[in-house]
Amino acid sequence: MLTGLAYAMGPTPQAGQGQGGGLMGFLPLIIIFVIFYFLLIRPQQKRAKEQKAMLESLKKGDKVIVSGGEYGVIEEVKANTVIVKIAENVKVKYGKAYVVALRQTEED
Repeated sequence: MLTGLAYAMGPTPQAGQGQGGGLMGFLPLIIIFVIFYFLLIRPQQKRAKEQKAMLESLKKGDKVIVSGGEYGVIEEVKANTVIVKIAENVKVKYGKAYVVALRQTEED
């Protein structure tokens, strides 16, 4: 009695005819990863490379902004530190990583 009802529900799927099997099941995940790569990961890596190049090119006389928001001029560059003159007779020693940006013009 119940077996006739089960056959009426439709055929059972054959091997290889699964619901979106194999690669099709992972396709949405792959697409999401590609989108994240181009929108988040790649720009972040590019910015990190630019920041590293800027820190390696620091030299005496460069006008910089440090992470605390202080504007100053580099007086001395060492391996991991810089000495920044932020006012007349005021020099502060910072780690190179705390230099955020180079100032381009005199507007600051």
